[in-house]
Amino acid sequence: MTDASRPESTTDDAKAQRLEEAQTIAYPSGSTRRSRTAPQEDPTLVVLFGATGDLSRRKLLCGLGYLAVSGLAPDMRVIGTSLDDMTDEQFRVFAKKAIDELGARKLTDEQWERFAPKLSYVNTSAGPEALAAAVAAKEQELADDETQGDRERVRRLYYLSVPPKAATKVIETLNTAGLVERSRVIMEKPFGEDLESALALNDEVHKTFKEKQIFRIDHFLGKEAAQNILAFRFANGLFEPIWNRNFIDHVQIDIPESLGLDARAAFYEPTGAYKDMVVTHLFQVMAFVAMEPPTALEPRAISEEKNKVFRSLEPIRPDDVIRGQYAGYRQEKGVDPESDTETFIALKARIDNWRWAGVPFYLRTGKKLAQGMRIISIAFKEAPKSMFPAGSGIGQQGPDHLTFDLADESKVSLSFYGKRPGPGMRLSKLSMQFSTEDTEQADDVLEAYERLILDAINGDHTLFTTAEGIESLWERSIPLLDDPPPVRSYEPGSWGPNSIHQLIAPNAWRLPFERNWRD
Repeated sequence: MTDASRPESTTDDAKAQRLEEAQTIAYPSGSTRRSRTAPQEDPTLVVLFGATGDLSRRKLLCGLGYLAVSGLAPDMRVIGTSLDDMTDEQFRVFAKKAIDELGARKLTDEQWERFAPKLSYVNTSAGPEALAAAVAAKEQELADDETQGDRERVRRLYYLSVPPKAATKVIETLNTAGLVERSRVIMEKPFGEDLESALALNDEVHKTFKEKQIFRIDHFLGKEAAQNILAFRFANGLFEPIWNRNFIDHVQIDIPESLGLDARAAFYEPTGAYKDMVVTHLFQVMAFVAMEPPTALEPRAISEEKNKVFRSLEPIRPDDVIRGQYAGYRQEKGVDPESDTETFIALKARIDNWRWAGVPFYLRTGKKLAQGMRIISIAFKEAPKSMFPAGSGIGQQGPDHLTFDLADESKVSLSFYGKRPGPGMRLSKLSMQFSTEDTEQADDVLEAYERLILDAINGDHTLFTTAEGIESLWERSIPLLDDPPPVRSYEPGSWGPNSIHQLIAPNAWRLPFERNWRD
């Protein structure tokens, strides 16, 4: 689809306006400043939609609890809302159980006593009036404590932990309740299921919220390791000069999952691995690897460089894609017995610009695979080997790799050939490794949702996706979505269909690793 055939809201001028709005932090006084480090000093009211759902239970309540007692965020109140019938006290019991059982950081009794009074609950079915009354009450409470009674200084943050179809209803409720001013809204994936639906969703949301108020969340980019890619590339004179087609042979972004559907058949069956993971997560990580140096580490500059990568991405060819489905998927509860939904996908992506011309990016993800891991692997071109004697071992263990592990314990490894101790010239693959656990600041690492919620409170769009970016990715996906290759069966506990090896040949997948990370 060309720009000329798109709705007016996606023309170049409209996109430029969206980007400008997205990177400008608005303050109550009417002044603006562009700064990713500007702290949000004003108190914040968080309204958590879908408050009793799985994501809220596993991540959001835990993250909000830590932010509320850590001193990293301004004073806050949290209103939970969902269709479950609960009192304030019952919601606090629910939150306490979630934090105790699932929280990465357990709150002490003293911390919980500080956080619990900040929690309240309103039933979604009570309607916009009940929500507006609850918001007004908590805003006044914050204003009395923090701003000499000035409610206009209280910020509102809405976290929409709900499906996309429900998200538009929530936004309509907020509009009806008169709760749009002084607000920001975090939206969960997926952001549409193709170009047409993404355009429609963005246009619908923009009827109520400006782009600067919208934060489309990708928790992968909130991980310390993902952000470390930017520091690694741009803060070190050693790597940026070789970060191009002259020295890099190929790139792998490999995110296998060992878990299955986990009672998500209703969501997963019409979605599949590509829409669920590749557009929302893997392509976003790829942009961090492939982007040009931004003019500054600030939201506008980084978003523009990421969007340039998406615009340079060649359309995804069906011949470059392997779709798989694990054996037994069609027998899962809620799955069509003749389902064509892929639970696995591997693909070759190409970025058509000067830096990356001719360098393939291999992406892989899927359910019920051999291991659950998240790695980015940069394979460097191999050096000439004519000077080394036959049998030296050079080249037998593949090219040198720079590997980022996106797990919560951020790790980086650089592998290289070195001489094996002893007589003669025998070479072995060695590695230099770094882990955040080795530093004195290991306890300062924020969990991904903690970091992203804090950024949204501060109005920082750096790690979030823009409307233009997501629309560009769906546009590049049109050939694949229009003509998907057939799904191929694979056994649970494997690494996917056998044909994945032909996709990457003459190279090889980095997972499974030939060596383990050092403890």
